[in-house]
Amino acid sequence: MVPAFIPSPSQGVWHVLGLPIRAYALCILAGIFVGYWLGRRRWVARGGSAPVLADIMFWAIPFGLIGARIYHVITDAELYFGEGKHPIDALKIWHGGLGIWGAVGFGALGAWIACRRAKVPFLAVADAMAPGIALAQIFGRFGNYFNQELFGGPTTKPWGLEIAPDHRPAGYADFATFHPTFLYEAVWNLGVVALILLADRRFKLGHGRAFFLYVAAYTAGRAWIEHMRIDTVNHILGLRLNVWTAIILFVLAVAAFIVSARKRPGQEDISTGAAAGKPTDEAPAAEPSEATTDTTTAKANDGSSD
Repeated sequence: MVPAFIPSPSQGVWHVLGLPIRAYALCILAGIFVGYWLGRRRWVARGGSAPVLADIMFWAIPFGLIGARIYHVITDAELYFGEGKHPIDALKIWHGGLGIWGAVGFGALGAWIACRRAKVPFLAVADAMAPGIALAQIFGRFGNYFNQELFGGPTTKPWGLEIAPDHRPAGYADFATFHPTFLYEAVWNLGVVALILLADRRFKLGHGRAFFLYVAAYTAGRAWIEHMRIDTVNHILGLRLNVWTAIILFVLAVAAFIVSARKRPGQEDISTGAAAGKPTDEAPAAEPSEATTDTTTAKANDGSSD
């Protein structure tokens, strides 16, 4: 038993006028806010409409939250269904349990529907929001800290996370400090945000490449962090389900990035979806210059013509 460098939170719920205010929910909401803030700045910087992006997020955020819960319930069904379980608990999102894979997948579906309605390129929106998604995840992971969940195995490192006895899994009652995987992932995601911003500034990523970079970078870290966790999950061929998911998504994201870079270099025009700088079938009529206008007016006043 060693003193914890990171103490467990004294509480995760505060009651105001009889209503429970949960730290987990506050962290999720804060993540949504800062993620949208960063995505909005990037979208407007590329010439996009802020109200249009707000409409797209109006679809994407609810889809993402619902998808996150659905993924968690499906992949951890044994926690809610079966003998001695209470299926109604599947609806108690405030107890924790949001799967990032479901959040991104369903959120992307909602955004795609909204982009179709607004007639803006979906991949451009995904690129604008990519670092914001990683930033939102940082705040979300602190919700796990307040819930004292999803931590790693026992450790005597000075940065060990103290876990209260009632939150320790079976077989770990004699251990006090555990690997703070919430913190490992938060730090990793901060690096993902920096990587996307720097790469986008240098290479002007378009046609989904910023988003594919996010997926590849995030899953690379998630695979080894997930492997450290000791919460009960389903295993396939000796690996946790989320490790397999991370590996598969990493391969797909890298492949998509390479294909996009080869077939569609540059950035798309977010108003039309056409590649920036690509000539169109019909050149727009040139605007008359000031000199031409003045000359024409003078000729008209003099009664002269060409």
